[in-house]
Amino acid sequence: MTRARGHARPDPAEPGAPLRPAPADPRKAGEVGRFLAWLERERGLRFGGYAELHHWSVSDLDGFWSAIWDFFEVRGNRPDERVLADRRMPGAQWFPGATLNYAEHAVTPPGVDGRAPAVLACSQTREPLALSWAELGDAVARVRGGLRRLGVRRGDRVAAYLPNVPETVIAYLATVSLGAVWAACAPELGVRAVLDRLGQVTPSVLLTVSGYDYGARHIDRVNDVAAIRAGLPSAVHVVEVPYGREPVPGAIPWDELAGGPAEPGHERVPFDHPMAVLFSSGTTGKPKAIVHGHGGLLLEHLKNHTLSWDLRPGDRFMWFTTTSWMVWNTLVSALLRGATIVLLDGDPAFPGLDRQWELAEEIGVTFLGLSPAFIATCRERGLNPARSHDLSALRQIGAAGSPLSADAARWIHDEFGPEVLLNVGSGGTDVCSGIVQGNPLLPVRADAISGPCLGVAATAYDDEGREIVGGTGELVITAPMPSMPLGFWGDHDGSRLRAAYFDRFPGVWRHGDWIRFHTDRSCVVVGRSDATLNRGGVRLGTHEFYDELADVPEVSDSLVVHLEDPGGGAGRLVLFVVPSAGAVVDDRLRTTISTRLRTSLSPRHSPDEIVAVDSIPRTRTGKRLEVPIKRLLQGADPDEVVSVDSLADPTSLAAFRAVAVPSTKERR
Repeated sequence: MTRARGHARPDPAEPGAPLRPAPADPRKAGEVGRFLAWLERERGLRFGGYAELHHWSVSDLDGFWSAIWDFFEVRGNRPDERVLADRRMPGAQWFPGATLNYAEHAVTPPGVDGRAPAVLACSQTREPLALSWAELGDAVARVRGGLRRLGVRRGDRVAAYLPNVPETVIAYLATVSLGAVWAACAPELGVRAVLDRLGQVTPSVLLTVSGYDYGARHIDRVNDVAAIRAGLPSAVHVVEVPYGREPVPGAIPWDELAGGPAEPGHERVPFDHPMAVLFSSGTTGKPKAIVHGHGGLLLEHLKNHTLSWDLRPGDRFMWFTTTSWMVWNTLVSALLRGATIVLLDGDPAFPGLDRQWELAEEIGVTFLGLSPAFIATCRERGLNPARSHDLSALRQIGAAGSPLSADAARWIHDEFGPEVLLNVGSGGTDVCSGIVQGNPLLPVRADAISGPCLGVAATAYDDEGREIVGGTGELVITAPMPSMPLGFWGDHDGSRLRAAYFDRFPGVWRHGDWIRFHTDRSCVVVGRSDATLNRGGVRLGTHEFYDELADVPEVSDSLVVHLEDPGGGAGRLVLFVVPSAGAVVDDRLRTTISTRLRTSLSPRHSPDEIVAVDSIPRTRTGKRLEVPIKRLLQGADPDEVVSVDSLADPTSLAAFRAVAVPSTKERR
């Protein structure tokens, strides 16, 4: 291990004092404490705290993942006692010979009361809906039978153009129970974005809605559905979930699919049998069709939801998400723990910003997942949710999708106190889980993520592939984990998968983020490594800019890119800012920004240009489009750079086209 070597930039400081310290007695730290006690009783393993537990979890993969299987009493056949038959990455082989089914564990988790709620749905399109565990199981069995009548068999693909409603969960679990493969797009995506994704997997069945309400607006999708059907000739059956205002012509009604005899059961398939295809954002090219397997998602989500998120039977889990985001899959996986899942569909800030806090009070939510942008907005607008609502049931708040500022973290702590664990994480669709995040054993810090997840050998590498502490490097995973992708759909020789994750450091997963680990293994995700700013040979993380600018009241949002000089010069560091209401990006504000960046970070962080724009292009999950904007400014065709349908605000690209440099062809 080295410190700040190669091109890594030295860490300016270790993290500050924790907002919430590590517990004095690890064995009393919720579900992860129960796991520690189980390991001591059943395996004779005793760990003094999280650092020792994590080291074991990544150095003895066979022992750790075997313990996860046994601790959660995974149902399946396991004739071979081996856990990891092949440790190579890519190509690791987990639990050879084992068969199981994810849906069996989600529909019938141990110890639940069939009369208790499994699903609570809140929508702006129709009235609230609740499903008990018994009703969920019956509905899954009926849709399973309906899909079989449509000819769906093991390995076939079922696609969904559906919102976050109970029918989507039911269809997902029914598909998976058959050994068929699920793929979904949220209905806010347009035709091109949907076909770029679902067209890769050639589904035989398409489930859809004809429209939905978003806040006070109705969104009609009848024409879009017709175009999607025309672009998916493999989808010989189209099923309409009743949700919009107009029917989908020629579609099979949901009641017909779900109204026949129930066919309970779950086909047990090999551990690495494909279960779901998740799609990358599609902001840097055609979306990657990432294939996840039954065993990988089952074990990873049992581990994550229990040992990091502290979910317990009877808990109520709410996290606003669309069906296109991997958080939707992790939301559904709360069922594995016997927790009630809360489905939100529509505008989460309608009729007011307070809406999610109101629902958390009404429902008695115990785990609430929030976007960092939402938390920051609540703080900026002076909300006091812990004082204005009875949130006494709340034990944990999760934050993911983009970095959470230190000020926003302190606001959560000030609002809720140390009794509510703030769990900030970073992971991705690629592993459908967290890579670094918190848990009840770790201290909570305002200025850092608590540490690597159990079973995830995450660290930072410099350019030469050496591990570093105290410097910024590439986020890598040095040992396999079960939820790493089985592959990309259609990537028969694995070349695209290798290029995506293993091109830089053979045999080591490169995630694509810059990260800085401190000596206590807490960490800060600095930005996307493919959006790195390279000024005179020194790499700068984009997140550092955004952290500093968050404290400039005249700036409401920002995006920074570095445009290299083909002739070897310094290039251009361009900062785009969205002024706050009433502010103007004039010479005074430009000087204020430049001075702050120069003095707080370094002279290299001072922009060459500061450009005012109306909005910053972001994905629907809130991530800035740094790489696509850089390519656009370098002269790439906008239609090749990004799918407009994947943007939260499709109009946000216009201002960036005006400052784009001429293309290579035009320069000639």
